[in-house]
Amino acid sequence: MATGRTHRPATRSRGIPEATVARLPLYLRALTALSERSVPTVSSEELAAAAGVNSAKLRKDFSYLGSYGTRGVGYDVEYLVYQISRELGLTQDWPVVIVGIGNLGAALANYGGFSARGFRVAALIDADPAMAGKPVAGMPVQHTDDLEKIIEENGVSIGVIATPAGAAQQVSERLIAAGVTSILNFAPTVLSVPDGVDVRKVDLSIELQILAFHEQRKAGEEAAAGASVPGGEGVAEVPGAGSGAAPAAAVEPPAGRAAAVARKNGPEGDVPAVMPA
Repeated sequence: MATGRTHRPATRSRGIPEATVARLPLYLRALTALSERSVPTVSSEELAAAAGVNSAKLRKDFSYLGSYGTRGVGYDVEYLVYQISRELGLTQDWPVVIVGIGNLGAALANYGGFSARGFRVAALIDADPAMAGKPVAGMPVQHTDDLEKIIEENGVSIGVIATPAGAAQQVSERLIAAGVTSILNFAPTVLSVPDGVDVRKVDLSIELQILAFHEQRKAGEEAAAGASVPGGEGVAEVPGAGSGAAPAAAVEPPAGRAAAVARKNGPEGDVPAVMPA
């Protein structure tokens, strides 16, 4: 069986842009869902909508693969599944090690989607001696003392780091020294790696902070809109005034709403910068 150490995907040699490579898994997920429903063909518009991109971008991406579809028919679903899987290197076995078997590492170990997508969890590794031998997802956890031996014996070229931030850099250096050339990093820190090593970072806290920024902005826009619309939330009439009386100046939003906006927008009403964790 082929391993990641001896076979690598051909995307770079074929000159496929990194942005296109990043979208290929989205297309593959949508195509796999269609395949499971026995849908034989799909139009570029339908597939683009399912993948969350526009159809022109999808057609451009597929042109790098040499796939142009058939006018009036669309794309053959099964062939595209094979073509994209081959381009991503998923038609072979990729052994992966997960380092750091805390709550997150254990959750990753129990994820059932790895094998269906061309990845095999070869080993679970942790620095805690008490974890050694403990079964997680049906596999015994191994100690970090054996990391290099494990990587060599399994031909591993992809490592997943799910350790605390303080241990991640040292773990990455040991992985790289042992032959790992691609790292998926869940630790909340930036890794320093040499040229030739690919790192993909997953930081849930940063993603949540970005969402908080957008929520804050929407709340500010809603408050401003309410204050500017006549008869809206931020406009009040002078009590007892007749129909010909001039409207009073805009008043503050209700206390609860004003407090919420103040908490989000800060004392000056400015949107603060999103700070990384």
